Amino acid sequence: MVTQPVHVHLFAAARAAVGQSVLDVPSGTLAQILSGVERSHPDFASVRGRCSYLVDEVAVHGDLAEVDVRPGSRVDVLPPFAGG
Repeated sequence: MVTQPVHVHLFAAARAAVGQSVLDVPSGTLAQILSGVERSHPDFASVRGRCSYLVDEVAVHGDLAEVDVRPGSRVDVLPPFAGG
């Protein structure tokens, strides 16, 4: 059985740090997913702590280690945006 990946969509400074706008990664907790992105793309560490996250269009608050991300889900990584 093939498990669907999680689709991580990166915006603005996060996209610049990773060099891609979308990554397909294994499912897990949001903390595990972000740590995996950081291991593969070390420059992501410089923006990770300033980002906001959506999982399937729902804002994530609290402990990222407690947020399970299912196969086939979408994670949006949103750094602070300049301007209004």
